[in-house]
Amino acid sequence: MKDMTIFSAARAAGGRVAGCGQDAPLSGGVIDSREAGPGLMFCALPGERADGHEYMRSALEKGVACCLATHVPEGVTGPVVLVDDVRSAMAKIAGACRDRLGIPVVGITGSSGKTTAKEMCAAVLSQKYNTLKTEKNFNNELGVPLTLFRIGPEHGAAVVELGINHFGEMSRLGAMAKPDIAVYTLIGRSHLEALGDLDGVLRAKGELVEHMPPDGMLIVNGDDEKLAAWRPARRKLTFGLGEGCNVRGVGFAPRGAEGSALTVLAGERRIELFLPAYGRHLAYAALAAAAVGIELGLSDGQIAAGAADYAPVGRRARIIETPSLTVIDDCYNANPDSVKMAIASAGALGGRLVCILGDMLELGELSEQMHREVGEAARAAGALLLTAGERSAAMGGEHFASKAELISALPRLLKRGDRVLVKASHSMAFEEISDALRALSL
Repeated sequence: MKDMTIFSAARAAGGRVAGCGQDAPLSGGVIDSREAGPGLMFCALPGERADGHEYMRSALEKGVACCLATHVPEGVTGPVVLVDDVRSAMAKIAGACRDRLGIPVVGITGSSGKTTAKEMCAAVLSQKYNTLKTEKNFNNELGVPLTLFRIGPEHGAAVVELGINHFGEMSRLGAMAKPDIAVYTLIGRSHLEALGDLDGVLRAKGELVEHMPPDGMLIVNGDDEKLAAWRPARRKLTFGLGEGCNVRGVGFAPRGAEGSALTVLAGERRIELFLPAYGRHLAYAALAAAAVGIELGLSDGQIAAGAADYAPVGRRARIIETPSLTVIDDCYNANPDSVKMAIASAGALGGRLVCILGDMLELGELSEQMHREVGEAARAAGALLLTAGERSAAMGGEHFASKAELISALPRLLKRGDRVLVKASHSMAFEEISDALRALSL
């Protein structure tokens, strides 16, 4: 929280300070009292299961600089910034924090691939700047303020992930983040229940543009039909594997589970990359990061070194080698476009491909059709298709009524040396299947 204090936070939020005789600097914010500590602002959010106001005493005892709250519970003493609504106050303070920054801020959005692109961009920019990035899945209206609160005077750049599922959300996130560069990974078929169709997805995510500076740069996937045709009121640079892209990838060559090679062409520049993970999706993340690096003045060597430093996070396309199998643990989330790309990438690894797929959620009226399309993609890849979940029955293949039944059948269906892709929407909890595969002996 660069140059932010208790009193300046109160002014930004339109609140007032109670229980504080002396101003003090703020170094960040938390919404979990277990993470409270000196210099931090504890944001007392009301929730379905617990009210943060009940934990203000604990946070203050741990030395927080102040609490952000709608009221002071009986018996609580210490500095409190009083506001009408804690969530909206966090957004206002986050916007004020952003306005104090003199560093480049990169916003990452898209229907899929956001986290991979965020991690790759941060790895590249870290070769030149002390770069702060979004942690965990803090990409929504609570996570973005917490990310912006963490940016301090020691940082030279920030990469902020921006995720939405309804109209209006991106505008609110954009009002906080105000990115100098916005990266768009893909306009895909996700959150269609709220956004309607691909045009709706682009319109919702395009709300970000109005909160960028006039000289801001949009870096978009030029292989995506909607993004390629998009004519926003900002400079636009395209990346992709297609010939018409400004930053183009050629010679993409998977090298098994160890990684991939990729050559980046941008004007007269030719940058040779080694990507230490598998998958075609990683090529797009690397191209986006290269475009960001070029825009911010990084050398070819810095871009190559950053790409080589990339490391996958969580259950996103993790390759796990067991004595019996190669497991591609990609359980974090799923939509039709990301599943199809995962199938194609897994197929390129060689060996018999087994796809264990589950329901893809928030697809609206086209849900059954899109599940069928994914099933067709798996069969076209020559994969053995196993599914679990109500919606995934439409994919075809061998369907199981539950994850437990599918797990019980694995010893019968799998062969030593199989390459097994596991992917579904996050709420399906398919990590249980990945964990079972890790323990399976064939």
